[in-house]
Amino acid sequence: MKNIKELPIDKGTNPIRVIQFGEGNFLRAFIEWQIQQMNKVGLFNGSVAIVQPLEKGMADLLDEQEDNYTVVLEGLLKGQKIQEDEIMTVVAKTVNPFVDYEAFLNLANIETAKFIFSNTTEAGIAWDETDRFENRPAKSYPGKLVQLLYRRFQNGLSGFQIIPCELIEHNGDELKKVVLKLIKFWNLGSEFSSWVENENDFYSTLVDRIVPGFPRDTKEEVFSRIGYEDNLLVKAEAFLLFVIEGDKKLEEILPLAKAGLHVIVTEDMQPYRERKVRLLNAPHTTMTPLALLAGIRTVGEVMKDADFSQFILDEMKDEISPMINLPEADLATYRAAIKERFENPFVNHELSSIALNSISKCEYRLLPTILQNIERTGKVPARITLGFAAWLMIYGPYQTAIVVNDTPEVMEALEELKKSSDYVTEVLSHSEFWGTDLTKYPELVTAIKKDIEELEIKGSRTLVQEINKGQR
Repeated sequence: MKNIKELPIDKGTNPIRVIQFGEGNFLRAFIEWQIQQMNKVGLFNGSVAIVQPLEKGMADLLDEQEDNYTVVLEGLLKGQKIQEDEIMTVVAKTVNPFVDYEAFLNLANIETAKFIFSNTTEAGIAWDETDRFENRPAKSYPGKLVQLLYRRFQNGLSGFQIIPCELIEHNGDELKKVVLKLIKFWNLGSEFSSWVENENDFYSTLVDRIVPGFPRDTKEEVFSRIGYEDNLLVKAEAFLLFVIEGDKKLEEILPLAKAGLHVIVTEDMQPYRERKVRLLNAPHTTMTPLALLAGIRTVGEVMKDADFSQFILDEMKDEISPMINLPEADLATYRAAIKERFENPFVNHELSSIALNSISKCEYRLLPTILQNIERTGKVPARITLGFAAWLMIYGPYQTAIVVNDTPEVMEALEELKKSSDYVTEVLSHSEFWGTDLTKYPELVTAIKKDIEELEIKGSRTLVQEINKGQR
């Protein structure tokens, strides 16, 4: 069978109009896919330069395939079965700043480049006081962005439309805040700071598309169907939603909606964000540790399992929805759509891929609902709290078979926290993780200690069954 490298692929000659920080599965099946759809109808005519944001990444693998790869869309969309395969040809080049720092800075010289997208995980947009402008490159994503913007400023060129896709609230506002703080910290001057504020637009976003990534278990079947091998192939669901908060001018210069894509540019994205993060992302984060501890590997397997599917659907209906300020009829419709997406038979969404950087996911996806339940009802929500407790157990000094994969800063902090004789209290009081000291909610501390103790003794399935039967 041929490899994608052997196929005659016409990449065209579109100029680089997008600089993208991140080369992972999500961006390649979300941003690149959308750019290609705009190009196909003649509305954008641009290509992408990808920056590898971490020292270990996929830039070399992409280059081996001349930066081409396949996106496979599978699922149900508005009741219609979708199965589409498309080779993405919009990536013009990749840059690894750890190998060629000057090539990275030279991206700022590209006058046609007007947009910057990123997805560096929830932990990527963060202040790091140890970062230095002299580093080649800076450690953090905001630091690298400052370096790129500074070169652009020195060149006397116009700024960018900066559109982060990290799953944190007000991601554009947070990124701008850290960027300006770094400029001041690094003494780069008020003139540069004014240029960043006046010549660049930062947008906050909500991204929604389930992207399981490379189909390891079924790759031979997929390769046989498409007729060639592609080790960077990305599977994704057909559903897509992209909500961008900011100036409506973006609709004209980035005509995603005009290309027929489900993209909304709005002055207030909060209702969309809250609904999605709480009813889609939070159940993912809840189910992952509990299901992994029970030997379940994928979201689809969770939804086929009578115990776990009831647990998750009840969590959505009884614990999460009452905390969202939207009509119940709208929430019920959205829950039904999510159930269909979770049950998508075409997508093998591995829980291990959801498990990356779960401390920040617990902070942004689970804690708001947990704390609202406590404050409004006086009760700790059993299901979502059990998921939170399971994560603290997996990250803590307990024996599980689950491999933890988080940022170096989180892992370093946890190594110290695990030395405590009262790990749960120590980790819950660690406000750097949660944005607050959670021990001020003594009922939460008690519930989590009990959950971890019973997870060790009974296992996750038994506790899920007990909650389903109203016995806890």
